[in-house]
Amino acid sequence: MSIKAALHAHLADHDLDARVATLIAQAARVPGLADRLTRAGVDPHEVRGVADLAALPVLPKDAVIAQQAEAPPFGGLLAPDARVARVFQSPGPLYEPQLVGEDYWRWGQVFTDLGVGPGDTVLNCFGYHLSPAGAMMEAGARATGATVLPGGIGNQDLQARAIADLGVSAYCGLPSYLKVLVERFDELALPRERWRLEKAMVTAEPLPDSLRELLTERVPTVRMAYGTGETGLLAYETGDGHGLALADGVLVQVCDPSGAPLEDETEGEVVVTVLRPEYPLVRFGTGDRSGWMTAPDGSLRLRGVLGRTGAAVKVKGMFLHPSQAVAVMTGIDGVEGYRFVIGREDHVDTLRCEVVPATGGDPTSLTEQVAQRVRDGLRFRAEVVAVTHLTAGEGPLLDLRDWD
Repeated sequence: MSIKAALHAHLADHDLDARVATLIAQAARVPGLADRLTRAGVDPHEVRGVADLAALPVLPKDAVIAQQAEAPPFGGLLAPDARVARVFQSPGPLYEPQLVGEDYWRWGQVFTDLGVGPGDTVLNCFGYHLSPAGAMMEAGARATGATVLPGGIGNQDLQARAIADLGVSAYCGLPSYLKVLVERFDELALPRERWRLEKAMVTAEPLPDSLRELLTERVPTVRMAYGTGETGLLAYETGDGHGLALADGVLVQVCDPSGAPLEDETEGEVVVTVLRPEYPLVRFGTGDRSGWMTAPDGSLRLRGVLGRTGAAVKVKGMFLHPSQAVAVMTGIDGVEGYRFVIGREDHVDTLRCEVVPATGGDPTSLTEQVAQRVRDGLRFRAEVVAVTHLTAGEGPLLDLRDWD
């Protein structure tokens, strides 16, 4: 089956034309969307399906951040009567509302497909503070009836011991962090017969074949999923080795730079419309690059995240934007130049901040000051080193990672 045919079959199978028409009719009362529709000359009553959305320009993440700054807290994108259960803060800052309801972000789909259920204890190694990932994954795992251990980030010794003591059978988090926990379990000489972790859902960073092979030596089933903090789950591996199946509850498109949806193998930006009228993210540009493929049964699949369309990079599962680096470093006395260098060692991301001290400055004092500013302003820990000059390259971020 051609990709174009698979696209149209997917739209029909999931009744997406009708669901999009209903969404726009119901969500047109939300001021932020109403303004976008008016500026694009789109009558919400004339939106009959997915094709009609193409007249609406893509909404980039930076535009949402700007709208929120101008009209806090949610930039007019939230319905006045929406019931908000939690609010999260992602880098930007971008504030994401979680509305009342079970498994609001839809991650339960990937856990169910993974085979997680009432008999499982899931170690959730995503952060719970400010960022949405931890709460997202907990809601998804609990939707299957599983028990959740909220591990968050860090405390590796305690987490390794909990795997042994509690019979943890499933994991969600970064693939690199799962590797760290396997190694820590062994370093603590915990009994191998008490390692019962058999399935893992990993996301937020690439999973190269070399790392997958290492992980599956101890965790038989490791599957990659793809989502964002703004939109929730978008796609996930099903175990057949053919790309990422699309999640329900959301319209995923791959678009060219003009915003036109692509219907072939051409790479483009992942553009998302979430089918929820209370917080209608319509034609939201994720900044991620991907492309279409088909599975042997002809079903539509994403080829995975193939890179970024913008300047932001993802480090240790979190986005780092050049503007964030500039904001943190601006105003530090004694810094003549700086550069954030992203690397990868033994399947783990590294972050180094190179600073050029001003003539006569104290390099030790300066690096300590910069390290604290980076921790406070970016929520990253970075190795800060004083250098005499910066390596060649443009911009404040230099990504040297090789994913082979």
